[in-house]
Amino acid sequence: MRRRRDDGYHELETLFAFVRDGDVVRLELDGEGFAVEGPFGAALAGEGDNLVTRARAAFGAAFGVATPGRITLDKRLPVASGLGGGSADAAATLRLLARRTGVPLEDARLFAVADALGSDVPACLYGRTAIGTGRGEQLEWIDGAPGVPVLLVNPGVAVSTGPVFAAWDRIDRGPILVEGDLIARAKAGRNDLYPPALTVAPAIADAVAWLERQSGADLCRMSGSGATCFALFADSTACMIAAERLRVEQPDWWCLKTVLS
Repeated sequence: MRRRRDDGYHELETLFAFVRDGDVVRLELDGEGFAVEGPFGAALAGEGDNLVTRARAAFGAAFGVATPGRITLDKRLPVASGLGGGSADAAATLRLLARRTGVPLEDARLFAVADALGSDVPACLYGRTAIGTGRGEQLEWIDGAPGVPVLLVNPGVAVSTGPVFAAWDRIDRGPILVEGDLIARAKAGRNDLYPPALTVAPAIADAVAWLERQSGADLCRMSGSGATCFALFADSTACMIAAERLRVEQPDWWCLKTVLS
């Protein structure tokens, strides 16, 4: 976090990394409307407006095309969990519609649609490891670390972004002046939203501490504005053992064993 801008957004320096697993968005041409299913679908049931439906409407308006068909969101990630799930769902919707209508991802109009939907949506549109500056939409591609095992852990807490940003102390602690790939930058970096997030959801500290105790856990941090936390592991076996232990020791917590993409 750097500063709060006059337009109400925050000036950021953020590291975008992507994992293999998450929500799934499907487009079925022989249907119509929008539906939600999946383990966390009930949290969005009955919503008449969300990022997926906004993405569909914005794409149609920007390119002057009809977007018939039924869009189904299989919600597999917790809602309000700091994983950028909503932004990724919107981006997935844009990619589906772009493929269907022959619009290349490099089309500037597609980026503009993504940018208008939210600061994280442009990065999710491309799904590549990147440093985001500005409010997150100015992207610099960097080398990722595909295949590195990751364990995502949420202590059963939904955290809205607004209260966390509001609790930030507004101190600019400077940029992370480190070159290198995803792992190098992540280890040298910090999450300025971690302290304010703890004031909203103290259980986040418990999740980080639990991950740090696991054998093979290399880097343990909070994701985004919380409450989901993550650990990178030395190998998939250590990651699997940690996931199995979590289900025994913390049965009310959510976890996902996955890999960086």
